[in-house]
Amino acid sequence: VQLQASGGGLVQAGDSLRLSCAVSGPPMSSYGMGWFRQAPGKEREFVATIAWSGTMKKYDDSVRGRFTISRDNAKNTAYLQMNSLKPEDTGVYYCNTSPPEKPWSQGTQVTVSS
Repeated sequence: VQLQASGGGLVQAGDSLRLSCAVSGPPMSSYGMGWFRQAPGKEREFVATIAWSGTMKKYDDSVRGRFTISRDNAKNTAYLQMNSLKPEDTGVYYCNTSPPEKPWSQGTQVTVSS
């Protein structure tokens, strides 16, 4: 399985971004998917996860109510809709299976200016 996150960018506080995670290899419907992020000087942390069926979603407290995780198994793609972005959301965002079991991809940079 290979995972490629995309959709990051430089935005202002309050803006929105939609990240995509393209999955190649076995069908994505076989496993849960998760988004993670790493801020400068900090360890990688959990952001959100979604079950293989899409029926169960969990979020870190810091993003609950602002971010929405989703998936399209037919397209082998997972998404992270990020609204009301804050400067503290800045970091490199990664996707992986949930729990994370695959090699980490390059990630996509999200920078939120105040």
